[in-house]
Amino acid sequence: MNRKLKWGVLGAAKIAREKVIPAMQNSSEYEIYGLASRDLERARTVANELGIPKIYGSYDDLIQDPEIDVIYNPLPNDLHVPYTLRCIEAGKHVLCEKPLALDTEEIDALIAARDKKGVKVGEAFMVASNPQWIKARELVRTGYLGRIKAVHGFFSYYNVQGDNIRNIQENGGGGIWDIGCYPVFTSRFVLEKEPGRVVSMLEFDPQFRTDKLGSVLVDYHEIQMTFTVSTQLTPYQRMLFYGEKKILEVRIPFNAPSDQGNELYIHDENFLEPNPEKIVMPPSNQYTAQADEFSRAIREDTEVPVPLESSRANTRILQAIFESDRSEKWVSID
Repeated sequence: MNRKLKWGVLGAAKIAREKVIPAMQNSSEYEIYGLASRDLERARTVANELGIPKIYGSYDDLIQDPEIDVIYNPLPNDLHVPYTLRCIEAGKHVLCEKPLALDTEEIDALIAARDKKGVKVGEAFMVASNPQWIKARELVRTGYLGRIKAVHGFFSYYNVQGDNIRNIQENGGGGIWDIGCYPVFTSRFVLEKEPGRVVSMLEFDPQFRTDKLGSVLVDYHEIQMTFTVSTQLTPYQRMLFYGEKKILEVRIPFNAPSDQGNELYIHDENFLEPNPEKIVMPPSNQYTAQADEFSRAIREDTEVPVPLESSRANTRILQAIFESDRSEKWVSID
């Protein structure tokens, strides 16, 4: 394929408008060619603001457009699988926002459809393309921290808006699906391991019926990983990897800024030292990197950054977290 890849976007979600689309608009390899909305005027307004040439009054019109090569799906969580499946069946490559699915059986269906159609399908965990996380994995892989024995994560924000999809149970809202997926994914990414079991404790909002606070213990066999997420606490995020020699601290693990270098901090036995070792990565936009890698996978017929098999493993862990809270027992990851 010698011409630019043409991307289409389903809907006008905030993450698409503010993060993903702007990050993808300066490439010589691909372009955001079309945007669809069930409200044609909404599509026109957003497309005009972002300089997108073509609009559609329905998602299916975009999916069936032969000019579109690849589709970005940032729809509400409960619509990820059905519309990703429609895209695959239309022969389109698809990058779908996280969490890709709310059930592993749904991902099995996507894998079967992907293999039948021979298209590229991936989950939009932009952290997998972020240089700071690639460096974090390298530090663990090379043994720079010593043998890792524990991992801790925290991710929170404050949102009590009843009409926000993150607080609507039917749309797949709640803290575990929305942000709990990140510490689970990044621990798997860095450790390059899969856990054996999980145990959790969740607190649900009495009005929204979504989980607003959750703490989880993930057993990576010889490594213990714990994390807490909340949709109703002061915004905060951090990931720490504890080795026998050193500790790696990722200070802005998930919403890494693109206008400054991301910083990794290394702590040793002098943990009170005010100036720990610091690794500064060059400034980069993780959403641009994600789109670059995904587009390259299409052109070169290589693996996408986060394939469906990885998505299935992540989804199974998230499902097990809910199962554990209901049963008040450890749940095996099988």
